[in-house]
Amino acid sequence: MRTPFILFFGIFVVMALSNAVVPVLPAYADSSSVQGAIYSAYFLGALVSTLPGGILSDRFGRMTMMKAGLAMTVISGILLTFALLPGPVLVLRLAEGIGAGFFVAAAMSCVNSRPDHARMSGYFMALLNAGLVLGLVCSGWLSTAMAYPQAGVLAFTCLAIIPALVSLSLRDRGERVAKTFDYAFFRTLLREYRWLWLSSVILVGITGVASSLYPKFSGLPADILGIWIGGMSVATIIAVLLITRFSLPPIATIRCSAVLMALGAILSFYTPLGLMLLGAVAGIVMIAQMAFLAGIKGHQGLVMGVFSTTSYLGMALLPVLAGVVADEAGFFAAFCAAAACGLVVLVTIGRCTSCTKLCR
Repeated sequence: MRTPFILFFGIFVVMALSNAVVPVLPAYADSSSVQGAIYSAYFLGALVSTLPGGILSDRFGRMTMMKAGLAMTVISGILLTFALLPGPVLVLRLAEGIGAGFFVAAAMSCVNSRPDHARMSGYFMALLNAGLVLGLVCSGWLSTAMAYPQAGVLAFTCLAIIPALVSLSLRDRGERVAKTFDYAFFRTLLREYRWLWLSSVILVGITGVASSLYPKFSGLPADILGIWIGGMSVATIIAVLLITRFSLPPIATIRCSAVLMALGAILSFYTPLGLMLLGAVAGIVMIAQMAFLAGIKGHQGLVMGVFSTTSYLGMALLPVLAGVVADEAGFFAAFCAAAACGLVVLVTIGRCTSCTKLCR
């Protein structure tokens, strides 16, 4: 029971802490560019650490890397509670992201290696998104109620201490699957599953496009905007809990989801309800992708490391490209470009049906 507690409560507090600084970014810096850098530093840290985290979890054990990730999360959270200058906060957000990357890669490897991975992945993704939502909402409320900007960071740091301490009593049990890095396996993984990685970059990235464009595009007040964007994660939670009750073919599910993502992108131009569709479809996509990757025998740490890296890459890359399109050709063109990317997945994902070399 202690391992599921580490997995589920751990991912909840790690994600909650990652969003706890968002409502209080002005307390750290006046400049919008510096605030953006502080926000993005976390994702940069996670982007560069998820793949190494997955590789190291195969070599040293999943629980070892989850312990390391939780330790970095707690330490960076404690220091963020007292840091006020933009420079140190930037560095600490980067460290927090690195810790999150270690934890996420190892935890997803643990989930996807279990016989009941379909059900467990649903709970895992639901709590991941619940952490994102509550971290945003609760930290904003706490900072206002207590007149202390870092109150939310402090609260979720204290909660993160709980799974960090519990993890100290756990050891890896035969989970080390690689003494050295298997370059041949890695090359085959990238080559044989390239269309799945592309689907992860695009379909997860489209949700980032909507989130990044909507504040300026919609002109909605910040509180209303927060409800709609937070609603994307709520829709994801509902979708992942429902989809795991059915045994759907992963590739066909991803193909249908690509069409729905394209429709959601266009719908988002006309109504915020499109955000709910994007959030729900994103949940379905991630469960289908994890189910497909669960068929790979061994090296799940490396597999989940690549999967997490492509997801973060999509969140980092597509919103930037969409912003350029919006500046040059308008918001409608940007939403259409996102929809077109979704249709690219529709055309290419079917080629993954021949990915059998690693599923033996």
